[in-house]
Amino acid sequence: MPRRARVRHAPFEHLGPLDTALPISTGTARLTLENDGSVLLEVNGVPSSHLHPDPEHLVFEYMRWMLIAVDQHLGPVGTGPSGGRSGPQLAHLGGGGCSLPRAIAASRPGSRQIVVELDELLADQVRVWFDLPRSPQLRLRIEDALSALASWREDRFDVLVRDVFSGATTPAPLISREAAEHAVRVLRPGGLYLANCAAPPGTGLMADEVATLSTVFAHVGVIAEPAHLSGKRRGNCVLLASDRPLPEGIDRDLRSDAVSVRLAQPAQVQALARAGKVLTER
Repeated sequence: MPRRARVRHAPFEHLGPLDTALPISTGTARLTLENDGSVLLEVNGVPSSHLHPDPEHLVFEYMRWMLIAVDQHLGPVGTGPSGGRSGPQLAHLGGGGCSLPRAIAASRPGSRQIVVELDELLADQVRVWFDLPRSPQLRLRIEDALSALASWREDRFDVLVRDVFSGATTPAPLISREAAEHAVRVLRPGGLYLANCAAPPGTGLMADEVATLSTVFAHVGVIAEPAHLSGKRRGNCVLLASDRPLPEGIDRDLRSDAVSVRLAQPAQVQALARAGKVLTER
């Protein structure tokens, strides 16, 4: 889906101290200002978010891919699966700097988003640092991601995003079949589940996640660079799942990205599902 023409945006005006360890509830954060006015947020030494003054300019590649999937799923502003409601309802497991929710809020001001973040002090800080929209457009909920997911009623969201990391890995309970069952439960019919998967070479994690999601969702997809899809190197891929076929325009729009990335062919996804093992907490 074509993006609007980019305009010049004012720099962030309320950033905390730069290039120094800032205390948060789970450790420390660090802000680094880049030459283009964007800000890299690191949490406990790991890059967490990269925010540009233009909310719709996403620096992290996998977030651009997620936004393409969201745009294709929801359709043009004012249309899409929410029908006559005030706007689409989205939930994000994992907050950090809220790069993706901020971009969606800018492009779809009628949307309603909940972001679940474990670190209370970080959530308080990023709302100020990055001038995030207020509730009900963008609500921050301080809670463990799995607890929030389990507590939501069924058929609540049009889109559910999982982007939760402890260090460089996603906590095991959130990649389990039980978590996938909760995901399909809280999504409305035809809703879209997106998950950030960082799978080191040789771990088989991407295949395991595809196998796990395939036991719960009728349609599963993978957005990845070819070298990552073949298991030759580490990288972030985006997993997609729905009870209805995935939007046909995703792969077309991915071709305009700066990175050579594709939506995996159905045969590739099926091969991953066969190679993987179902992850379960039981």
